[in-house]
Amino acid sequence: MEQIKQTKPSHLAKTPTGITGLDEITNGGLPKGRPTLICGSAGCGKTLMSMEFIVRGATEFDEPGVFMAFEEKADELSVNTLSLGFDLDRLVQEKKIRVDYVHIDRSEIEETGEYDLDGLFIRLSYAIDSIGAKRVVLDTIENLFSGLTNESIIRAELRRLFQWLKDKGVTAIITGERGKDTLTRQGLEEYVSDCVILLEHRVKHQISTRMLRIVKYRGSLHGTNEYPFLIDSDGISVLPVTSLSQGHEASSERVSTGVKSLDDMLDGKGFYRGSSILISGTAGTGKTSIATTFAAGACERGEKCIYFSFEESESQILRNTKSIGLDLEKHIQSGLLEICASRPTLYGLEMHLVDIHKRIKAFKPDTVIVDPITNLITIGSINEVKSMLIRLISFLQDQQVTVMFTALALNNIVQEQTDETISSLVDAWLLVRDIESNGERNRGMYIMKSRGMKHSNQVREFVITDNGLELVDVYLGPNGILTGSAREEQVLQEHAGEVLKGYQMSAKDKEVLRKRNILEAKIANLKAEFESVEEELNRVYTEERIKKDATESNRREITSRRGGLSGTVDPEENNMEE
Repeated sequence: MEQIKQTKPSHLAKTPTGITGLDEITNGGLPKGRPTLICGSAGCGKTLMSMEFIVRGATEFDEPGVFMAFEEKADELSVNTLSLGFDLDRLVQEKKIRVDYVHIDRSEIEETGEYDLDGLFIRLSYAIDSIGAKRVVLDTIENLFSGLTNESIIRAELRRLFQWLKDKGVTAIITGERGKDTLTRQGLEEYVSDCVILLEHRVKHQISTRMLRIVKYRGSLHGTNEYPFLIDSDGISVLPVTSLSQGHEASSERVSTGVKSLDDMLDGKGFYRGSSILISGTAGTGKTSIATTFAAGACERGEKCIYFSFEESESQILRNTKSIGLDLEKHIQSGLLEICASRPTLYGLEMHLVDIHKRIKAFKPDTVIVDPITNLITIGSINEVKSMLIRLISFLQDQQVTVMFTALALNNIVQEQTDETISSLVDAWLLVRDIESNGERNRGMYIMKSRGMKHSNQVREFVITDNGLELVDVYLGPNGILTGSAREEQVLQEHAGEVLKGYQMSAKDKEVLRKRNILEAKIANLKAEFESVEEELNRVYTEERIKKDATESNRREITSRRGGLSGTVDPEENNMEE
């Protein structure tokens, strides 16, 4: 893809056109004080582009302009330009624009060597001086020479016309019809013009697309590829798709997906701001639900989101999202959400790109949703869709806008094509697929890649509920991954096992307690027996000690009594007496 590098300002003075995108392609505008040729076939937009050049100059750059028409009258031009939002009559009254219609009758033109454009020069000079015009348009040059067949006269007068415009110092646009083998019918205008812009109106697959190409631009760098342009109520918009470079800043800020369990799979924080995300999967897997949840999450944070739908109308999206607990209508009313629903066949790919580009610049969103991009394959090939998405992603990254795409996988072939073309462009890729088991269909989500961050490599069951989206852990059973009722059955079995385990533990605790009680009872009995024996032994010992003490006491008493009656008595004697 061609890159228009940022260079130093050109030494060639330029006049900005004010036409969206055209000044970027021309690196500043048309050559100031020089003639520019805009050529193309009928219906390609030559007159409208020339008129917008005059109107933008008068309203935005304070440069009055003269529009000299050879085909349409002033009132016809006024009515026609109202479709672009231009009030030509008001600008004429304010003397910012002068519209002059010149009627040329072929029968009045005589082919003589004296034929010249002096009358035109006088009329044009008066118109320029009357309002101090800086810009001039001649539409179209073929009518000026329609009655001439002498090629030498035509060439001489053409050179004189272009030189006169240069001498007058006005920035001029001259429109011309496309020739058979040349850019113009005369085949000379493109050589004497300093800048040549070719407009084409093509029809492919019953879809029309307008294209612009700068054939030459003396003294200035410019884009050389073809550029699509759109004509609508706001005028002409040209998308400089090839001027986009890879110089954008990469943000480290993270934005939530709107689903907490999905944020947890993305390091707990979500995606990077300004990144591109792809949600792919088969029909019915919930891709749109993820996209609308992401959009609602952005609006809840107070950010603006624009949702491009190529499948469902706005009312369908609002109705369907209510089933998962999302109220997008309040975000539309608050001005944070804009839903742009259209059929893919409304435009060609390039025109869709121009339309998306224009709406984004007007709405200035923080988040963009495109749902689904695979519908665009109906109007272009895989490679053409990839080229369009490269341009769109580059533009959004340069604006630090987060974009989420959804892609429908119809079969393995389309899935492989999606993987090889679209998934390689994005920063994060989430795959939602069907998991069929146990006689039912469930959803599983994978994070295939997420550049620059830690992310889960596990498969999670994706559940859509009345209260939003949820990701739950899947169970790995003997026969593989368990989801849905099989997972719930496994959960119940594990719960029953926990209950049984608790019951068994309770029974064992009771048995241990009973045995402990028995053991403690036996210990108490043995202790009681031991205390009884110990008491018996102590009683015997006590009785013996008491008896001994009593005997000793008696002996001392008897001895004391005998000694008091007969004096000292020999103990042996006493014993013998006894």
